[in-house]
Amino acid sequence: MSLLQSLQKNALPEKYREMSTMELEERVRKVKGKLGEKLFIPCHHYQKDEVFQFADATGDSLKLAQLSQDNREAEYIVFCGVHFMAETADILTTEQQKVFLPDMRAGCSMADMADIHQTERAWEKLQELFGDTILPLTYVNSTAAIKAFVGANGGATVTSSNAENMVQWAFGQKERILFLPDQHLGRNTAYNLGVRLDEMAIWDPIKNELVFEGPIETVKVILWKGHCSVHENFTVANVNQVRQEYPEMKIIVHPECSREVVELADLAGSTNFIIQAIEKAEPGSSWAIGTEMNLVKRIIRQHPDKQIISLNPHMCPCLTMNRIDLPHLAWCLDSIEQGEERNIIRVDEKTSAFATLALERMLELS
Repeated sequence: MSLLQSLQKNALPEKYREMSTMELEERVRKVKGKLGEKLFIPCHHYQKDEVFQFADATGDSLKLAQLSQDNREAEYIVFCGVHFMAETADILTTEQQKVFLPDMRAGCSMADMADIHQTERAWEKLQELFGDTILPLTYVNSTAAIKAFVGANGGATVTSSNAENMVQWAFGQKERILFLPDQHLGRNTAYNLGVRLDEMAIWDPIKNELVFEGPIETVKVILWKGHCSVHENFTVANVNQVRQEYPEMKIIVHPECSREVVELADLAGSTNFIIQAIEKAEPGSSWAIGTEMNLVKRIIRQHPDKQIISLNPHMCPCLTMNRIDLPHLAWCLDSIEQGEERNIIRVDEKTSAFATLALERMLELS
């Protein structure tokens, strides 16, 4: 099949664009009612409300993949997230279960910053530089191929919640770590564990070179040059503006933000950490949140007793996550009901086996 044919096959039919919100919602409810327990819709925190309202479960990417794994009744798992999340769900679920992504264009810019060819090329050069002293770790926000690479080389996956535990474990295995694909989470985690900034190098996958100014034998952490396009847009200037305009306001950010922003914030932690911190906060308290805008807006609505703003008032939602919208969800569910199963996410057996190793090593330690 040519690229044009593939795009045409996966293009949303015009009739779904022309339907009203009420019609689309009715179609989703109809299929959900008809399929019952055979259908499971996990929905990431960053999804639009128009989709979020139909979730059977909500959470971060790994939690949703694990819930999919536990739900043996579901034959059809319609993952409202991005491509790497659906891949993880496919890896963890059975052969009898099928995982769907309502819009195949819903990728992740961070995950795409580390492809397997770049990683294998980097690994070969890093072995020449450092010998067998490196253990690879990858954020779960990575492709199945990268997870498999890490699994095959003795490493593990990490989440923003357990990154410190996993980095400590990795240093118990090898002298150095390679952290993929988000340099900011890797830097913030290692720094919190006492690794100095001058002991961290950057691997540039485009130039295929190590960026480091000191003697390379002092390198402890090699950070892949990747980032989250959402969280990197929170800046020191944003923090300074909030401090000036709202002196009593607490700033809480995700560790995918830059080191400089995390350093200046009052609190930093995973998506669940942020949600729980706001839930536990005193009524009347005030917060500036540095994470994805759909989630921030939802938190604001859920906590009218608190003053909450986005750390960056001009922040846009995650654009790739937002590709999963109500028309695509309705189309995906209609296709399943009609037996025209499209947008199925399948990870090959070899990749799944090694990726599972990386995931299992993490889960055993969490």
